[in-house]
Amino acid sequence: MVRKTALIALLVFFTTGITGCRDSDAPRKVNLEKRETLPQQVEPHVSGKPLRIAVGGMITPREGFAYYREFLDYIGAKAGRKIEFIDREKYEEVNQLIRSGDIDVAFVCAGPYVDGHAAFGMELLAAPQAYGKSVYYSYIIAAKDSPIVRFEDLRGKVFAFADPDSNSGRLVPEYMLADMNETPDGFFKRYIFTYAHDKSIKAVAEGIVDGAAVDSLIWDYADKTNPQYTKMTKIIRKSPPYGIPPVVVRPGLDPGMKSMLKKIFLHAHEDPAGREIMKKMMIDKFVVIQDDAYNSVREMKSWVAQQRKKGTQAK
Repeated sequence: MVRKTALIALLVFFTTGITGCRDSDAPRKVNLEKRETLPQQVEPHVSGKPLRIAVGGMITPREGFAYYREFLDYIGAKAGRKIEFIDREKYEEVNQLIRSGDIDVAFVCAGPYVDGHAAFGMELLAAPQAYGKSVYYSYIIAAKDSPIVRFEDLRGKVFAFADPDSNSGRLVPEYMLADMNETPDGFFKRYIFTYAHDKSIKAVAEGIVDGAAVDSLIWDYADKTNPQYTKMTKIIRKSPPYGIPPVVVRPGLDPGMKSMLKKIFLHAHEDPAGREIMKKMMIDKFVVIQDDAYNSVREMKSWVAQQRKKGTQAK
């Protein structure tokens, strides 16, 4: 049944014109699974202007959304503010909303933080600690029964990136390719963007693509909580560690509010209620993180940008 489903999916990809992203082909969004918006939950004892908090669809698998929503309600209750929960699938959309002041707080990826900090002063609030560390990795995965055992074996294959602005799901594998004097256009037969790491895992498991780059935290979470698709995949390469996706705030957020939110995040693990929610999120606690934790991401971005420029000039 899985092979039949994969064959049908592949036919859909090819007959609808999804091809490698060349000069004439814009990246196509693959909607493998519709994401649901959870209902707003407002505690009756909180009031005032709502805090607008975003958790992008790429940060957690769909089944983990409920726990993030529960944690945001916890934050709101502690802060004495209503919470306006904002769900976006693309990192770019979240960054734009933070820049415009339409979002106060957001859970973002390392790459978009670096971009937002440079472009408009996006500010760090805290960072999760998982498995005892505030780092994560990019996993390059392939199907469990595939003969593909190395990243190099993906030459001429179909590959899934997560989001165009993702560190683990786009920048890291592109950096790996640049280190091999290769580009995605020249190395892969074609590539797609799924806009969610769990969708990339599913795409590999069902044979829609041959390989994918995914966030280690999301793969590990899914493998421990609902391994339906992770058990059908294997990790063929693990990147060096990078600064973990942080919690950020918009520039200009009231300093008092920022200080209060920071205290709530940093001490949530000391509260039985907060600790229980974070356990379900597979987060040990939230910690202070410095901007230089993301310097390796900046270096990769700079180097890959130079390689892209050289490739463009060579055409």
